[in-house]
Amino acid sequence: MRSYVVMTTEPRGIEHLLELQEVDSAADRLLSRRDLLESGDSIREARERLGASEAALADLRLELDELSREQQRREGDVDSFDRKIAAEEKRLYDGSVANAKELESIQAEIAGMRGRKSRIEDELLDIMERRESLDASVAEAQRAGAEIAGELDTLLGDSSAELEQIGVELSDLATRRESLVPAFDEELLELYGDLRRQKKGVGVAALLSGVCQGCHQKLSAVELERLRKTDGIRRCDYCRRILVL
Repeated sequence: MRSYVVMTTEPRGIEHLLELQEVDSAADRLLSRRDLLESGDSIREARERLGASEAALADLRLELDELSREQQRREGDVDSFDRKIAAEEKRLYDGSVANAKELESIQAEIAGMRGRKSRIEDELLDIMERRESLDASVAEAQRAGAEIAGELDTLLGDSSAELEQIGVELSDLATRRESLVPAFDEELLELYGDLRRQKKGVGVAALLSGVCQGCHQKLSAVELERLRKTDGIRRCDYCRRILVL
């Protein structure tokens, strides 16, 4: 544990310690924000959503391609039956076949082909309906993907601009801190630095109306009187932060 010289006189610079705390707290907030931006949680989440959207779109397109091929096969089958039916009907009516039983056989064959063609046409209609629905799903997936991509672009642009601004503000705060530091006793700065590490970044607090602004505890009248008579570093009885009256 670090030991400190007990100051019996008011340390040099203590009247500026709250200002130093203000600078350090502002820098802490900016550093925390910078870490969050650089970790890219929002950007990573957007990229993950975009990747999932693109994968879903790719699956839809594969399904659409398969349906397109299936539709072409069915359309080819229908065309083939049309040609075969036309050829058989020509034989049926052109007088080239005179045998009654053969004519009956041709008629039966034509009827069978018409039935098979009708079933294929029903299947073709179902495929076309599925394609129509799938086309709508692809369009919606493309729209959603474009929306996420736009959101990602915005995040990347905003993050870059904000990180640049944070860098400027941190530089200004560092300059301001450097101008303040020479005004303090070294022992006071060391105590303040250690308290900041122990007390979540807040090593000094104002005492307002008898209440420590660091822990928000109200000090007793006896403690207040003792603090008023103290010439050295004043500290809160509860949180042990440095107090500025």
